[in-house]
Amino acid sequence: MDLSKIVSISGKPGLYVVKSQAVGRLIVESVLDGKCSPAFARERMSSLEEISIFSTDEDRPLKEVFMMIHDKMGDKVDFDYKKASSEELREKFAFVMPDYDEEAVYPSDMKKVFAWYQMLVDKNLLDFTVEEEQPKAEAETPAEAPAEKE
Repeated sequence: MDLSKIVSISGKPGLYVVKSQAVGRLIVESVLDGKCSPAFARERMSSLEEISIFSTDEDRPLKEVFMMIHDKMGDKVDFDYKKASSEELREKFAFVMPDYDEEAVYPSDMKKVFAWYQMLVDKNLLDFTVEEEQPKAEAETPAEAPAEKE
């Protein structure tokens, strides 16, 4: 799952897919309505690849949190995150990510994570099959290493 080309732009709703780069700006396509527009260097943009969620141990990349949501809820968030109370958001987020930092992750952050997840799944921009195949390949490598030493 590559989130590096998906950005959030401060002050603009939704998420955007980077389509091309020009001098001092990016051309982005809205995930919400598919319209293309320029995003200038002065605008605060965050790639979803760079965003992480605070946990009690080590911060988790957003990609990992999306995997956790997918594992627990599948392709549909099983509650109305738009109308959910702060307590319900905390409860659902704890279900998905039990070790999140309760003091550093706000209900507005949780709502945004659930909204982004659902938006990206609905537009088929998240691919969970690639991530599931990689650990299997990595698991085979250490098993072969001791055999080579003998």
